[in-house]
Amino acid sequence: MTSRSISWGVATLALGAVFVVAGCGPSNDGDDPKPTGSATTSNSGLAANVPAGFNACTDIPQSVLDSEMLRDKTPNDSNANGGIKWRGCIWAKTDGYAASIQTTNITVDMVRAKKFPDSQEFTIGNRPAISTRQVADHPEAACTVNVEMKGGSLELNLTNPPSGKATGHLNTCDLARGLAEKVAAAVPATA
Repeated sequence: MTSRSISWGVATLALGAVFVVAGCGPSNDGDDPKPTGSATTSNSGLAANVPAGFNACTDIPQSVLDSEMLRDKTPNDSNANGGIKWRGCIWAKTDGYAASIQTTNITVDMVRAKKFPDSQEFTIGNRPAISTRQVADHPEAACTVNVEMKGGSLELNLTNPPSGKATGHLNTCDLARGLAEKVAAAVPATA
């Protein structure tokens, strides 16, 4: 189980109970990773799927990836208990950070409600956004930014180990916010 999945564990237990009562359960990792819409489930406010209109693996402009020197794209789809889903890819920067860029049915409001350490709210374009430190065992080397989308958010998780010669000395949340600003600019206004 990933540290991100663990950090959402308490919230997903409550959401999981809602799905069990409703007769629905979370999907398995092998499901179709294409977003199909943002219909919400009753009682929980959680969208049934990740937001539509932006594919984090194919819709990020190559110029953005080049400017950050992000290479080695690897698909990174996952599900957590309670119907929480992530769809996207991971990229790595040589001697620097690794970035997971995904769409998720987790909203900015849900992230805010978790009261993660070092939460910082800001706006990217006209979209609310929040950065958080969700990894307790090495908070300075990991940062998550969620940018609002209809039915969820664009989520960027950066892991920036101090040993990375290119970026290890830089603030991980500053790096995550800068990358989020570049990527979010490619998200259609309707998404």
